[in-house]
Amino acid sequence: MTMADIVTLTLNPAVDLSTSVDRVVPTIKLRCAAPKRNAGGGGVNVARVIRRFGGEVEAIFPAGGFTGQILRQLIDDEAIPYRCIEVAAETREDFAVSELRTAKQYHFVTPGSPLHEPEWSSCLERLAATAPRPRFVIGSGSLPPGVPSTFYARAAEFATALGARFAVDTSGAPLAAALEHGVYLIKPNLREFCDLAGATLASEHDWIAAARRYIDSGKVEIVALSLGHLGAFLIARDQTLRARPLAINPVSSVGAGDSFLGALMFTLANGASLADALRLGVAAGTAALMNEGTELCHPSDAYRLSAQVTIERV
Repeated sequence: MTMADIVTLTLNPAVDLSTSVDRVVPTIKLRCAAPKRNAGGGGVNVARVIRRFGGEVEAIFPAGGFTGQILRQLIDDEAIPYRCIEVAAETREDFAVSELRTAKQYHFVTPGSPLHEPEWSSCLERLAATAPRPRFVIGSGSLPPGVPSTFYARAAEFATALGARFAVDTSGAPLAAALEHGVYLIKPNLREFCDLAGATLASEHDWIAAARRYIDSGKVEIVALSLGHLGAFLIARDQTLRARPLAINPVSSVGAGDSFLGALMFTLANGASLADALRLGVAAGTAALMNEGTELCHPSDAYRLSAQVTIERV
């Protein structure tokens, strides 16, 4: 029995492998540093961040094969409660290579093996059986082949039946379908938001206006728009907040969005203001950029950086 305030749902988890090499060139053997492995996939990463901050969280995900065994062990190592649906397909493995000479990072993401209907349906059934009921459910990440684009919309329906607020971090048709059902929060980046709106959205005014249209239509309560080097916006019915970016030298971009969302939802679950949630979210996303490979943020870095984050009311 879980006592989690927050449940995360990940349909396309991964084992993230990272290493470094002096220079990436073709043909010859590249002698890499010893690899590191982390549990990965949107909702799994979000759960890892929430757990690091001390939040009560549980992860639901499918896993299969040898890589799936490694994934479960990595999640066990971080003491994160989870419910795993055993599936036939091998869990995917992604990898990131840092080129030391140029400080560039190359991130290779595999698509994930297909899930059959009984497998992805089991994920929804596990969500529906959550007891005691969580206050928040977070669906995050891409959907593997075989899973319908309406999956997150159905997950939102199950979350509503539990009395929980549903947040979603995905893109394309799955995001559009979830919004048609209605959700608590979405966290697109600017490219994903432009795709969703079907427009260029060239200015700050355009971003806010598009978010307001979704909010006013009742499709979403909060739009958390991540803008990379431009910072982030948090747009709700009664307020629009902007966080300016912090000046750092990024080491890796992997996990910044998941760190942002994890810290944001952790703060909201604790009843803090939207401004405080945005502040810690931006600080956590920035903290993730400071770490090598596929490492996520560390709370000590996030709290230290949060004092430097400026929040403006727009």
